[in-house]
Amino acid sequence: MGSYVLGLQEVDRTQVAVVGGKGAHLGELSRIEGIRVPAGFCVTTDAFRRIMEDAPSIGDRLDRLSRLEPDDREAISTRSAEIRDTLEGIVVPDDVAAAITDALAGLGERTACAVRSSATAEDLPAASFAGQQDTYLNVVGPTAVLRHISRCWASLFTERAVTYRLRNGFDHRKVHMAVVVQQMVFPHAAGVLFTADPVTSNRKVASVEAGFGLGEALVSGLVNADSYQVRDDEVVAKAVAAKKLAIRAVSGGGTREQAIEPARQEQPALTDEQVVRLVRLGRRIEAHFGRPQDIEWCLVDDGFQVVQSRPITTLFPVPETGDGENHVYVSVGHQQMMTDPMKPLGLSLWQLTTPRPMAEAGGRLFVDVTRMLASPASRVDLMGAVGKSDPLIGDALRTIVERDGFLPTLPDDGPGEQVPGVAPATIETDPAIVTELIGRGEASVAALKGEIRAKSGPELLDFILSDIQELRRILFDPQSHQAIMAGMQTTWWLNERLQEWLGEKNAADTLTQSVPHNVTSEMGLALLDVADVIRPYPEVVAFLHDVEDDGFLDELDGLTGGREARDAIRAYLDRYGMRCVGEIDITRPRWSERPSTLLPMLLTNIRNSEPGAGGRRFEQGRQEAWKKEQELLERLRALPDGERKAEETKRNIDRVRTFAGYREYPKYGMVSRYFVYKQALLGEAERLVRADVLGEVEDIFFLRFQELQEVVRTNQVDGELIRRRKEEFGSYQALTPPRVLTSDGEAVAGAYRRDDLPAGALVGLPVSAGTVEGRARVILDLAEADLEPGDILVTAHTDPSWSPLFVAVKGLVTEVGGLMTHGAVIAREYGLPAVVGVEHATRSIQDGQRIRVNGTDGYVEILPAT
Repeated sequence: MGSYVLGLQEVDRTQVAVVGGKGAHLGELSRIEGIRVPAGFCVTTDAFRRIMEDAPSIGDRLDRLSRLEPDDREAISTRSAEIRDTLEGIVVPDDVAAAITDALAGLGERTACAVRSSATAEDLPAASFAGQQDTYLNVVGPTAVLRHISRCWASLFTERAVTYRLRNGFDHRKVHMAVVVQQMVFPHAAGVLFTADPVTSNRKVASVEAGFGLGEALVSGLVNADSYQVRDDEVVAKAVAAKKLAIRAVSGGGTREQAIEPARQEQPALTDEQVVRLVRLGRRIEAHFGRPQDIEWCLVDDGFQVVQSRPITTLFPVPETGDGENHVYVSVGHQQMMTDPMKPLGLSLWQLTTPRPMAEAGGRLFVDVTRMLASPASRVDLMGAVGKSDPLIGDALRTIVERDGFLPTLPDDGPGEQVPGVAPATIETDPAIVTELIGRGEASVAALKGEIRAKSGPELLDFILSDIQELRRILFDPQSHQAIMAGMQTTWWLNERLQEWLGEKNAADTLTQSVPHNVTSEMGLALLDVADVIRPYPEVVAFLHDVEDDGFLDELDGLTGGREARDAIRAYLDRYGMRCVGEIDITRPRWSERPSTLLPMLLTNIRNSEPGAGGRRFEQGRQEAWKKEQELLERLRALPDGERKAEETKRNIDRVRTFAGYREYPKYGMVSRYFVYKQALLGEAERLVRADVLGEVEDIFFLRFQELQEVVRTNQVDGELIRRRKEEFGSYQALTPPRVLTSDGEAVAGAYRRDDLPAGALVGLPVSAGTVEGRARVILDLAEADLEPGDILVTAHTDPSWSPLFVAVKGLVTEVGGLMTHGAVIAREYGLPAVVGVEHATRSIQDGQRIRVNGTDGYVEILPAT
């Protein structure tokens, strides 16, 4: 058949570059025992390249297309249409046409065919490209087949395919088009089988959609499908739809819509026995490819034929255990406000830091809570602690606990795990404890900076590994842990008792404003002080507005006030420059590495605040807390047994103000240490690049710490491993991690289960009391933080790097968060009404809408436009 055509039986999954994703999958499918695939052949990418060579003007057009922005729809439409017209107009060369017609004769020259596009960047593990190119059904005769093959080649440049490639960074020149030509089947029913539930991601549940006639009616959304769910060879859920239309083949070529007679519309397209049989075939295909599949099938004469199978790219991966047991995992990212994927060096350094190994999946970290849930004693503690801090996680865990047989059952005195933070903190209320803990931490980081300077090569890696033990000693110091728990437990005590005694909701929110020693809230106020230094110098302000790179600090000297501005920014970076978005991942760029990240927040402060705002803000919060304390104590004294209640409350107010600020310090200390490690490791990476061991400095981010140790020791690296890790990381970025995940792959969603909300309100967790109205600013990137006075920040999640923004807003709404996560702590300290854990807030609320945030009762209302 020549290099222009390959029979499906000659093709396997390794030949994506030759026959495209669809062709490679179909060839592989045809090799699986018991799987029937309609006979056919592939027109290879060699034929496509031959056609492209016959159109010399296309190269220039592709260059122009590559320079377009993905949102420039008009230009994309015009330029892609020109390329399609050119390709469809080229006469298929004689030798290519001869190879195709010879293959067609093998099927039977007048056999009706399906002619289907198969791009080389299609149906990949990381990007499905589903629906990007075209399929033509019931094509009859060599002339029509050749014409439709040309259309398939041209479909590589449909507007949607071009836009998809531009958005996802695929080079137009590197994506080629093959075409699959198969014998047409005329099914009684057709549809789609997902071997994992596409809604919950549960790998044990298969989902089938079925309709009468050709599957195009379902894929194009023309009809509602019958739907079935199958678990363990049993149909566990079924919904039969009214199917009014089917797409049928027309004699002579093409397809048409056909009305289904009323008596058959409510009949199921498949019997339960057929559904179970289909799922068994699907499981065989899934086992062959080694991952869940999205399968297109046809039912012909009571036998199933498979016309496509591709990986399901939207499923969140499952942590690997290999023990065959059921497991329940809770997302670490939802507690750390870091739901983005971490690179391998970041993951491994975190694993070296944590008290015990965590599960990894999709570039994220998870805590395995199976044994805690299985033991009745620790289950109560865990559910109580999690329910307080994040009700959605608490509710998801409750859902799992209530299922029969999923969790192992441990006796009451069985080896359940200790739940951190449940035992009462017994530490004395002594401010000197906090100052001593902070002093010890800062002295340790200073010593590290001095010692690490002289280290390089294997000695440096060994030194960092041993210093991590010092980091762990400080992080998990029992006294430090007691100080953190004292602040949290006293917050809970105040909220519970003062609501019980006085009907006062969330009293601790006001009582913890402007507490001492909160390094994260101090960071926000300190940036206001930097704004005060720069504000008097209009030339510097104008310059900062136009900064485009990170070398701007060195360019300030020549401006009036430039030296003062530079010194103020540098001093800020010396203190806080180790922070950044997603800072638990050592590989993320720090403010010191990208100081331009600070400029939107700094310019907002210069524009919106008055001189001295930082000091006034702190003092105002302190005064509000003091006034609230006096008011509450006075009201308590008027109650029966009031003196005792007032005394107890006063002791707890003093205690919470002593320890609440320290909650933020251990992470600051850890991130400070990570940045020292990072600077040393980047120096080592530069040496490896100079020695031609690594291609670029940031390649070290895709090695785990132990792997990096080996590379530094041997001066050798597995370049293919780094390339594969980069590709995997790109695929992980497109995934959203669930709060709770099971070993079945099921993402278990929790709910608030509240019915006390105004109509249309968005429910969340109240974390900072008060009600405020204002303009919503939906901001997903700190670099786009352009705020005006009175704005309310709406975002996915905030970590400490966002806190300088809090001084510029009057309310906060996030999709992720809990009672004691950083955003909640800082919102309380600044007195900002805040609601966190609002599912899909950044999609439900539009930028610029007026909203009302009720941080006392935990909901957000979208207000009518005025």
